[in-house]
Amino acid sequence: MSNASTPTATAPTALDKLAQCMAANSFLKWFISTGYKQGVFWVLMITAVSATNDVLMKTLGERLHVAEISFFRFFFSLISVLPIIFMKSGVALFKTEQLSMHIWRGIIGAAALGLCCLSVNIMHMSENTTIMFTQPFFFLPMAYFFLKEKVDASRWIATLIGFIGIIIIMQPGSDAFRVEAFVPMAAAFCFAIISMLAKKMIRDEHTLTLLFYFGLVTTLVALPVMVPFWKTPLLSELPLLLMLGVCANLIQVCIFRAFSSTDASSLQPIFYTEIGISTLFGFIFFGQIPTIYVALGAALIIGSTFAISVIETRKEKKAA
Repeated sequence: MSNASTPTATAPTALDKLAQCMAANSFLKWFISTGYKQGVFWVLMITAVSATNDVLMKTLGERLHVAEISFFRFFFSLISVLPIIFMKSGVALFKTEQLSMHIWRGIIGAAALGLCCLSVNIMHMSENTTIMFTQPFFFLPMAYFFLKEKVDASRWIATLIGFIGIIIIMQPGSDAFRVEAFVPMAAAFCFAIISMLAKKMIRDEHTLTLLFYFGLVTTLVALPVMVPFWKTPLLSELPLLLMLGVCANLIQVCIFRAFSSTDASSLQPIFYTEIGISTLFGFIFFGQIPTIYVALGAALIIGSTFAISVIETRKEKKAA
């Protein structure tokens, strides 16, 4: 973090004391340390929370328009982070030297999450999540050319093997190649861009600053789009919309922690585990039964994820 983006010295807050307590505890300290294992943990958290959000969006989509769901996701994301910012340091975290990047990240993020909300309501969760995993094919070149990260052969091979698993899932006879399939693919492209921006910005910005500006810009972008489709949310829908916003912040925190722990490109294969989680949630909540191709593809994807985890762990041990 640069000095320009950190708050001035003040009396320790409750959050500061909690961080000190975590640092003093050997078990809790592991979660705030850097390393490949920590990066994998935070990615697994991302996949679990992301699949939960898909369930929430699909449930809410039975009555509300995707534009309204997206707006409330952004709005509650913004509202839920404000108290934490004021507890942490007041207005100091509102200061930024990367305003233009915040704006672009918010605009692209609004498009990505809007497309994601739409796709989860028009496709099976397992198919939607599978197609979303074209993201590494957009992200790995970005990490190589723009972040100047070294992407070695093992990472490329693991990602390619994972993509073969996706091809197996998208066999002829499934719905994957219909026109709607381009919706999650477009979302994947947008997510790859905002992931790259997050990786660049986390070096100089506080996590809460990133959360605030992302929530603010996405809310402002979604507001005029939502107005024509407005339906007053039911009392039973408000907790789900609130949870959607809170989980959206949690996903971003996990992304920042993951990308601060190790190379972004080395973590991409781990994101494939979301396919299994989404397939399970789709079956439990919506009775969606995966095909044999989903099972075969998922097995290949999990195998490649395990392989890259072993390779990266061995590399860390040799470097230590």
